[in-house]
Amino acid sequence: MSSLMTFLQLNVISDIGQKIYDSTLYMDRYKYIIEGLGNTLLITLFAVIIGVILGTLVALIRVTHNNDHKKLKILNVISSLYLTVIRGTPVVVQLMIMYYIIYTSGDAITAAIFAFGINSGAYVAEVMRSGIQSVDKGQIEAGRSLGLTQRMTMIKIVFPQALKNVAPAIFNEFIALLKETSVAGYIGVQDLTKGGDTIRSITYDPYTSLLMTAAIYLVIVIGMTACLSKLERRLHKSDNR
Repeated sequence: MSSLMTFLQLNVISDIGQKIYDSTLYMDRYKYIIEGLGNTLLITLFAVIIGVILGTLVALIRVTHNNDHKKLKILNVISSLYLTVIRGTPVVVQLMIMYYIIYTSGDAITAAIFAFGINSGAYVAEVMRSGIQSVDKGQIEAGRSLGLTQRMTMIKIVFPQALKNVAPAIFNEFIALLKETSVAGYIGVQDLTKGGDTIRSITYDPYTSLLMTAAIYLVIVIGMTACLSKLERRLHKSDNR
């Protein structure tokens, strides 16, 4: 009985090893994963940059308009429309609109970067707006009493405090953005998910390649979460000083 169990275990181990070999080393199929991972990180990085810049601008426009209704009326209307449309439609639809309608002459990766960046900007904008509004109005009054203009008060006093308050929330948005890029394959981008699915279609083994893809996403997210926890600890220490 013991010999039979050992034989079965060895067969199972051998079968798993063969599947891993077929999905990775055989005919260099691991290159699909490496290429996909590189594209996923590339899209995420540049989408984050676009999202932060766009979201910050939209947040400043909305806060300025709320503080003084005579300013930036047209820009505020455009910003409100942008937030409504982006937050009210699926990211997959936005991705396909960007590639098939708006950015028809460019490559798929660039279209994905813009699509995910614009999508992320809408959520970053609301996070930044709440962060700016969380700063005590006395800070603004103090800055103005020192002779700073409204613009300089926002840049030197309000915005640094707001960024510190919302840093964890923005970092969480980056983690969510990384996972959202898994739909980039809808427009033909060879991202990490698409790389795993390509191996699945070749080997007809849905378990090994897709579980391997999920494990890679998990490792990246765990690493980013650890960085977020470290950031939160540093911010907490600075608050206690």
